[in-house]
Amino acid sequence: MPKKYLLPFLSVLLLASLSACEDYLGERTDLDFIDIPPDNSIRQVAYVPILPVLNQFDRPTDLTTGFDELIYAVDAGQEEVVAMDESGRILARRKVPGATRIAQDRKFDLLVVGTKDTLYQAGGRDTLLTLSCIYRLRMINGSGYNLADAQIVNEVIHPFYYTQSNPIDKTVDQVRFQNIAIIGDNQDPQSNNQYYVTRSGAGSSGPLGPNDAVLYFNNQDQFISPISVNTSSGVFNDYFQQPSGIVTLTQPPQFTAQGGRDFIYTSTDPNNNLKVQYIQFIEGQFGAQYEPRILASSDTSQADRFINEPNRFEKPVDIALAGDGSQYIFVTDTRTDSLYQFSFNGYEGILPPPASGIDRFVRASFGGTGSSPTQFRDPSAVAYFNEILYVADAGNGRILRFKLTLDFE
Repeated sequence: MPKKYLLPFLSVLLLASLSACEDYLGERTDLDFIDIPPDNSIRQVAYVPILPVLNQFDRPTDLTTGFDELIYAVDAGQEEVVAMDESGRILARRKVPGATRIAQDRKFDLLVVGTKDTLYQAGGRDTLLTLSCIYRLRMINGSGYNLADAQIVNEVIHPFYYTQSNPIDKTVDQVRFQNIAIIGDNQDPQSNNQYYVTRSGAGSSGPLGPNDAVLYFNNQDQFISPISVNTSSGVFNDYFQQPSGIVTLTQPPQFTAQGGRDFIYTSTDPNNNLKVQYIQFIEGQFGAQYEPRILASSDTSQADRFINEPNRFEKPVDIALAGDGSQYIFVTDTRTDSLYQFSFNGYEGILPPPASGIDRFVRASFGGTGSSPTQFRDPSAVAYFNEILYVADAGNGRILRFKLTLDFE
């Protein structure tokens, strides 16, 4: 990493330590260091900002690290998809109507959640509806490989069962696709590049099941089914309430863990006490089914906080999984303006080096409302690649990058 992106290193470490008040995690805080004594200790385990801040955005709402090893962002304020290299240099921009979210499959196609204006005929009148849409952008074409030249080759418009002879409830324009997660399954290569989509919104259920749902699509953008979840209380078709973020175990550059159809999702339902859940796909003697898998929630001998601790989050809108051996889980919460980091088993924090003498997880989550390099306003997305953590700080119009202190060589 060039030195100019990490200067001044010692002062940045000190800034991270000054933000490490005991009770700032998960709460909106006013870090006014004028009236309180500074903490001059340096945390051994912390995420350190990488400079410069990437501030060439209006309102960045999503980030993904591509299988082509580029970084893709969505600037919802400009309705653009932005391609960057790892240094943060912008390579290209591309307009996509209503763009809010993005994913890339292993064919290098981009799947962008946006909107589509559609005329709806009822009672002899035309009504303009703004419907949720997934645009498939083909990066590989006759013009080479460039986002600016990417072609829209398909549109999945919600509700995609609609025809003029099959009227729809006008409330469908309140239903929105939220996020996309690509499936990679080493046990079943045919399922590769299929994907899940979280959907939420008002209105009644339709032919596709409840509006709050996780939907399953094949790699040709054809809808397969909504996901039902089998629990000890029975099978639930309406298991997901206000689902938002979603991630699978398939991550770039080419990482696919066992359990390729498993996923972790976030819920923004204020009445849901468990807002981040792992859903596993199981094939057994009674057929294939999805079941909740409980991660760490209460073993204080291992960590102070846990991903399945009731009411750990307030409004977790996005989630990411590290595609390396660490398999860290990251969650952004727009209500607390914070970034949370967990082990794959659900313990909050990171194991420090053996020489530290500490054998339990140490919290590395951080945040709070503000505009300093370790604070956020409406952190809408998180991504991770090559030991660099990226956060879309939508309210401050910037993308922040961080590196774990243990990862510096």
